[in-house]
Amino acid sequence: MCGGKGTRLESPHEKPLHPIDGTAMVDRVRAALEASRVETIAAAVSPNAPATRTHLEERDGIATIETAGEGYVTDLLAALERPELSPPLLTVAADLPLLEAAVVDRILAAHGDAEASRTVCVPAALKRRLGVSTEARLEPDDHLAPTGVNVVGTTDESTTMTDVHYDPRLAVNVNRREDARVAADMLRDRTAEVR
Repeated sequence: MCGGKGTRLESPHEKPLHPIDGTAMVDRVRAALEASRVETIAAAVSPNAPATRTHLEERDGIATIETAGEGYVTDLLAALERPELSPPLLTVAADLPLLEAAVVDRILAAHGDAEASRTVCVPAALKRRLGVSTEARLEPDDHLAPTGVNVVGTTDESTTMTDVHYDPRLAVNVNRREDARVAADMLRDRTAEVR
């Protein structure tokens, strides 16, 4: 999902192309998906992000699906109407630059053969502890924040399971400049730990 305007980020780049430690967020998410057990990758793009579409199609060879760019849920519903897509589908927001293949695989393993849909959340307290924005909540008074990772199930019923993860890699959605700084710092710290 990479068709948002990204106005809160105040970046000279389209939101998916905003670099985190030198690499566009959408490229970090794409790399995590490619290294995971996900079989096919397609990007939901919109008129809000024409450079992102070009970047994905021409540079990376990723198939794109045009949406109106009216928001995550609206764009997701439009993408699901495409006949070439059929559930179960993993959906991932392009603003998760810390996402890794192991995290994706763990979510897919937890989903298994379930027919229901799955919303992946983190505690809002984890987001606050990390110093990142917490605008989105499942309910206004809820203590859970959606991560932008979901599995759309095969059932026609409105059954949705909620998974709670305490993984910082899922908690950092880059919506503001401070979120981008936190993500870059966490990536540098992780790189330093590996050395």
